Amino acid sequence: MPLVVPSMMTSGGSSNQQEEWMSKLMGKKITDSTADATSFAKQDLPKEHRVIEHGSMATQDHKPDRMNVHLGEDGTVRNVEFG
Repeated sequence: MPLVVPSMMTSGGSSNQQEEWMSKLMGKKITDSTADATSFAKQDLPKEHRVIEHGSMATQDHKPDRMNVHLGEDGTVRNVEFG
């Protein structure tokens, strides 16, 4: 029987939402205004988000509804997580 933890099943932390965003963003660059096959507009991200560039430091505070977009060295999205 799977372990169900109610606090981890909130809308921000659902694995379905994370997978959905990963499929939209993986390998794309985040831009300020335009979206196309190789980029995604920052304005189309959820209100609660932060883009973390490769090698940057980020606070470890946990906000279940905040989407964290991690970029690789080349500036493309490498990982998406909530928290």
